[in-house]
Amino acid sequence: MYAKLSSRIVRFDLFTLYLRQPELLFFASMDLEKTKEQLINVEKEIASCQLCPLYKTRRNIVPGEGNPHAEIMFIGEAPGAREDESGRPFCGPAGKFLDQLLDSIGLQRADVYIANTLKCRPPANRDPLPEEKSACRKYLEEQIAIINPKIVVTLGRHSTETYLPDLGGITKLRAKLYHRANGIFFFPLYHPAAALHNGAMRQTLLDDFAKLPDAIVQVKAQLAKQKKENAK
Repeated sequence: MYAKLSSRIVRFDLFTLYLRQPELLFFASMDLEKTKEQLINVEKEIASCQLCPLYKTRRNIVPGEGNPHAEIMFIGEAPGAREDESGRPFCGPAGKFLDQLLDSIGLQRADVYIANTLKCRPPANRDPLPEEKSACRKYLEEQIAIINPKIVVTLGRHSTETYLPDLGGITKLRAKLYHRANGIFFFPLYHPAAALHNGAMRQTLLDDFAKLPDAIVQVKAQLAKQKKENAK
């Protein structure tokens, strides 16, 4: 777990918690194990899923990975060939650039959670079909509910359309904060793969990513205000 303050990061792990509040270490450990178990149960559901034909052509499911208590959850589009082979999200060239983007704001993969709108690779890396996204959505919703991130970053057109379907395209929505009726905050960004196809997009992504820490600060401020109002 970590708290992000503007461009500064203060990271909290169990050791830090022990130093500051040792009496809470046991409960934090138990809570972390419970969250991990819940995510594993979702993975088991995905492994046995036959809600769309993709289960017939996949090599591995790609449920997602990262910090079970992440404040930031990234949702991409669909697994590619390397992801299908390894069972891990964003492990190809786009994933390497995502690592660089995270590093540019002082984060690592271990600080965030990464998933996709689809849990199985579409044949020939084609775009996800609406019925495929619909079939996978329940698993994604379960993961969001379990992790309870402060903010969900949608990467690319398909992910953004899934959660912000009525507001416009990714070009219009990118690098802005949106609070939906379900209480979740969203922050759309271009998919890292865009920079692989168009070199000029690299700096755009870096610039947009640089706005994410301030978005986290805004979310925390809004949540604190809401909590204070509810306490009245």
